[in-house]
Amino acid sequence: MTRLLLDTHIWLWGLLEPERISARVATALESKDSELWLSPVSIWEVVVLHQKRRIGLSGDIETWLDQALRKRPLREAPVTYEVAREMGRLKLPHRDPADGFLAATARVFDLTLITADEHLLKVRGIRVLANR
Repeated sequence: MTRLLLDTHIWLWGLLEPERISARVATALESKDSELWLSPVSIWEVVVLHQKRRIGLSGDIETWLDQALRKRPLREAPVTYEVAREMGRLKLPHRDPADGFLAATARVFDLTLITADEHLLKVRGIRVLANR
């Protein structure tokens, strides 16, 4: 079983712009051997992006989130004490707290992070699957 943590933009692209997902990542996402995980941090990021009008979503945010979360089975990657502590141990090339939570979550729960974020692709100590 391959355990995959979706970066926020990967989750959004899969829902709104699937053409932005690479063939390699699409194959991993659709595989019966893949277990897909999503962090609550990604939900928070979507809410913030919507409030700032940086993304357009159909309908109200609550309805959109309910529908989006029902489209594909996802495991919730909890934000735990250990995840928060792991953030302090990571050497991130930038200070984005959401990226820190995602990288720490991948490390703590032994997940492969799917991302196109060049900063996250450089983080040592986590497995990544690059959307290229």
